[in-house]
Amino acid sequence: MTQDTQEVAPRFDELGLDELSLASVADVGYETPSPIQAEFIPVALTGEDVIGQARTGTGKTAAFTLPTLEKIDENAEYVQTIVLAPTRELSEQVAKEVEKLALKRPVRVVTVVGGRPMGPQIQGLQKGAQIVVGTPGRVIDMINRRHLDLSRVSTVILDEADRMLDIGFRPDIEKILRRCPTERQTLLLSATLPPPVEKLAQRYMRSPKMVDLSDDNVVTESVEQFFTTVDGDRKLRLLVHLLQDQRPQQCIVFVRTKRGAEKLFNQFKRRLTNVELIHGDLPQRKRDRVMKKFRSGEVRLLFATDVVGRGIDISSISHIVNFDIPEYQDDYVHRVGRTGRLSSDEKGRAYTFVTREQGDQLTSIEMRINKMLHEYLVPGFEAARPVAAAKHVDQANEEKSWTVDDFDDSLEVATA
Repeated sequence: MTQDTQEVAPRFDELGLDELSLASVADVGYETPSPIQAEFIPVALTGEDVIGQARTGTGKTAAFTLPTLEKIDENAEYVQTIVLAPTRELSEQVAKEVEKLALKRPVRVVTVVGGRPMGPQIQGLQKGAQIVVGTPGRVIDMINRRHLDLSRVSTVILDEADRMLDIGFRPDIEKILRRCPTERQTLLLSATLPPPVEKLAQRYMRSPKMVDLSDDNVVTESVEQFFTTVDGDRKLRLLVHLLQDQRPQQCIVFVRTKRGAEKLFNQFKRRLTNVELIHGDLPQRKRDRVMKKFRSGEVRLLFATDVVGRGIDISSISHIVNFDIPEYQDDYVHRVGRTGRLSSDEKGRAYTFVTREQGDQLTSIEMRINKMLHEYLVPGFEAARPVAAAKHVDQANEEKSWTVDDFDDSLEVATA
């Protein structure tokens, strides 16, 4: 008699981590390593260069942080590790994770980003920071001002490398890498590996080992994905209809441009109080306030551009709406990766609005993710007006649900 055998997931104590790392992991409540952690950590511990490819939200930060912390000389008061990330939000998120995992070690971590007062950052560097996390632009600024010395760095980490290159940080990244010793360990983490990222790796990494957890399906199975064909001038009506129909727990609506996001947000804020806007040109304090409200659940509908989309890592996001189809297929991957992280077994949902002339872009996305999107059908939508949509709001007025009155008002705005 035979029994089916089931592969047993590895434990953290089987990855080669030292006792302090295992104690920190236990303190923060990590029970079993994610696939990227299980594959990446043992290779990174060898000191070799490593490229890790996995979607956002799979535990990449801990994957590169734990091996790096074990190399830090806690008695040496100079920068030993530099972590580069594309946005302020992501840099601060990474720094918090590093501090959390370094709980058992007297390691000093400093975040170096724009949009924050420079004084505290300079003071942190002067006090002997051993790990610096920052955006390429501010890191270059600190180097030029002679506040940041990378001449003794032993580990360089490029987080979300594809996004950093998308934003245009390649020249800054190369300047930073040239300031670091040739004999170092370089760890590159990315959700996708387009040619520019591969070229960067070939030039600045030494025979890197590849850890690929992307699979052919680059978008998690915990996200159901849909598209709807719609005329451009009816997308606002469709968005209102979708929110009525789905009643999301929390939703991010991605818009391609800052101006477009502001215009859409202004339509909704007239009638709803639990909506906010975030894009790269907002003052940092404003962005922080918006994200704090979004994390607490006070904001349920967030309009955002791609520039800040990578820094949003919140488990309660149930829906993503691509109000504008992304220009690049990889941006679709990153947008959709914001959802599907709910603590329950419930799947996240992603909806993409496609105009008639954007069929080729939809096909390119489907080829990129190796998956066909389901069509989200709206019966009678072409000819319907608010009356037809009203049938979707005859539901219980649950706590924290979208209110009928709010959406009736929004429909008036949509059809004005």
